[in-house]
Amino acid sequence: MIFVAWFILAVAGLNFLVSLVNVISMHYLPGQSIDQKSLLSVLIPARNEESNIGNILSDLAGLTYGNLEIIVYDDESTDGTKQIIQAFQRTDSRLRLLTGKPLPEGYTGKNHACHQLSLSARGAYYLFLDADVRVKGALLEQALFWMEKKNLALLSIFPVQLMQTFGEKISVPLMNWILLSLLPMPLIRKSRRPSLAAANGQFMLFPAEIYKKFQFHQRFRGERVEDVAIIRFLKKNGEKVETFLGKDNISCRMYNNLREAIEGFSKNIFLFFGNSIALTILYALLISIAPLLFIICLPPAVWIAYITGILFMRINISLASRQPLFQNLICLIPQQIVFLAIIVNGIYNRITRKLIWKGRNVLNI
Repeated sequence: MIFVAWFILAVAGLNFLVSLVNVISMHYLPGQSIDQKSLLSVLIPARNEESNIGNILSDLAGLTYGNLEIIVYDDESTDGTKQIIQAFQRTDSRLRLLTGKPLPEGYTGKNHACHQLSLSARGAYYLFLDADVRVKGALLEQALFWMEKKNLALLSIFPVQLMQTFGEKISVPLMNWILLSLLPMPLIRKSRRPSLAAANGQFMLFPAEIYKKFQFHQRFRGERVEDVAIIRFLKKNGEKVETFLGKDNISCRMYNNLREAIEGFSKNIFLFFGNSIALTILYALLISIAPLLFIICLPPAVWIAYITGILFMRINISLASRQPLFQNLICLIPQQIVFLAIIVNGIYNRITRKLIWKGRNVLNI
């Protein structure tokens, strides 16, 4: 029992060090930009996004980068998504609307939408944006500058996550908590190891020639977490990639309530742990039973040091991901409970082979 307690302490120490690297490295997209004249294709898959699509189209209209084509794929929406896009078309000649087709067998909805978008794109660069992302300023110039400077095959960004309801506040930060305590972000580009990779499908920028060569969304047509599959594939093939944390020029509200968040994270929770349910459960047990083991087995000074380290890890992650610090500290225990609920929900979905997302069963592929 004492050995297990010391092992948990070692894991917590490693998590703290990784979070420290991530807050010290300030791994954000650099602010340099140059006059870009290349045509950039902004490609947006949209299914029942009437509450979001108008925001991103307004944002794109206000950006400083002018040479854009904007293509939105309406993926058989049953709400007002299509009508909102058509209204924007009347004032923005750069905007094109693609009407969705029935989903072919073997594809996830998003991967099929992104593949169809790529077939219509004409730009020198392809930027895949989710409909719930918000962008502003010189973000695109900065991303293209860095892509050219480092000769990247992929540049991805984790937007700053916006949270309004209590359910979002105890669930959405889990993505950054796991990511920034397990993966030193600078190693995504600097290390050749495919396992040291993470990307976010909310913002994925490719040179068109690279995308055309590999046809990523067709290649990974059935992947629920296609962003991670794509970046690992590129690293295996010796290509240079980069993933940044977002600043004030890119944000996103991923989910509107706790139920949505649990279902959404259940799609990919096991990918953080090598797609292993057993390893995910082991990690959850280690970080859940740790305080009790320390109180029973170790001197008070040790478990007090452990709890202090956990708090500082959360501080590091909150600062690096630009999330409310005090909010994450007071929600620490509820977030831990939600983490366990996500794992249980993910296991249940695996057993039943059923996870309905936007009207489709994403596990039935």
